[in-house]
Amino acid sequence: MSDLEDRVAIVTGGSRGIGRAICLELARRGCKVAVNYRNNGEAAAEVVRLIEQGGGQAIAVQGDVSRGADAEALVKATLDAYGTVDILVNNAGITRDTLLARMTEDDWDAVLNTNLKGAFHCVKAVQRTMIRKRYGRIISIGSVSGLAGNAGQANYAAAKAGLVGFTKTLARELGARNVTANLVAPGFVTTELTANLPDSMMEKVIERIPLSRLGQPEDIAPIVAFLASDAAAYITGQVICVDGGLAL
Repeated sequence: MSDLEDRVAIVTGGSRGIGRAICLELARRGCKVAVNYRNNGEAAAEVVRLIEQGGGQAIAVQGDVSRGADAEALVKATLDAYGTVDILVNNAGITRDTLLARMTEDDWDAVLNTNLKGAFHCVKAVQRTMIRKRYGRIISIGSVSGLAGNAGQANYAAAKAGLVGFTKTLARELGARNVTANLVAPGFVTTELTANLPDSMMEKVIERIPLSRLGQPEDIAPIVAFLASDAAAYITGQVICVDGGLAL
């Protein structure tokens, strides 16, 4: 029996890419999963179908976590369905890549509001439950861009760097209540966010990766599941790179 059996997890941005893989992995290990999505209801319903097909339990919950009311509604829907929340995975993220000289204020705000403020809203909404039960796992999905920077991604890198400080602060504030907070920093992963990069850029990226390949969402999900498990009970405030060695 998995130590995640009957745990309840919320995964923001859970309908596609890394979020989808995390939902499926957590469900495979016994979690009941709330699959949050912003726009793509069909993709979220497919994740729920796959989880149920495997004998698990899941619900799809629409909401834009950049809005506090939506984050609160997401947590309420999960509590109504399953009675508690044990695990929060802050995965929802967008990109609006361009050089800073061309970046608009809207480009900046949209990325910061979803990638960073979204995590703030979700933790605010869920921490009461975790503090009360003296148990919780908060796992945020960062990026190596937030550790090393990346040309054309000032907004995205700033948001992901902000998640590092946010995570470490949560670890300090919530540790006494047996709530851990950690961050997983993927490198370049094959998702819709990287699908449109030109081949020439991809070749240059792969040349910089010691393992000589892009990551897959399935490379990220098991690390998240580990951090959510009892095996990681004494790990908090950490940044774990899953990047094929890109950040070396």
